[in-house]
Amino acid sequence: MEFKELIAKRRSVRKFTDREVPREVVDRILAEALSAPSARNTRTTRFLVVDDPVLVARMAEMRDYGSAFLKGAPLAVLVLGDTSASDLWRENAAISATLLQLACVDEGLGSCWVQIRNRQSSEEGVDSDQYVRRLLGIPEGYAVEAVIALGHPAEEKKPVPLDKLMYQKVHQESF
Repeated sequence: MEFKELIAKRRSVRKFTDREVPREVVDRILAEALSAPSARNTRTTRFLVVDDPVLVARMAEMRDYGSAFLKGAPLAVLVLGDTSASDLWRENAAISATLLQLACVDEGLGSCWVQIRNRQSSEEGVDSDQYVRRLLGIPEGYAVEAVIALGHPAEEKKPVPLDKLMYQKVHQESF
């Protein structure tokens, strides 16, 4: 697939079929995400793959809204950062998460980023990060940047039309 086609096909998918994602496909996606650049080559990003349907469904409650669609996802990948290795772990994780989503498209899968930071869980007084940490036993020293739901799309989304792109947000200074 050409890069332009890959970019055009990358859309947030929130409806998935119940078709299993083969382990070798997950491994290829993770290998591509692990190849992401990192600040000073610190390689601070870690991934936690959750494919237990019960756990994925419980993760759907990690936010007060905006994560319910996880119940229908065959798997979720938590994108974590080793906070002790670099103060740029968040940027490294975001780059890795983006490559992970592009790798999903290349494999014919859909994905959607679920924001964790500064979000409230469905549980009173517990934020999303605390909820996921407790549910999955994430150790101290690692922070959750995002959860990426992924699977075979049960919906087709067309590329954003070129005339809908916000070109007014691009500014150029002459040199």
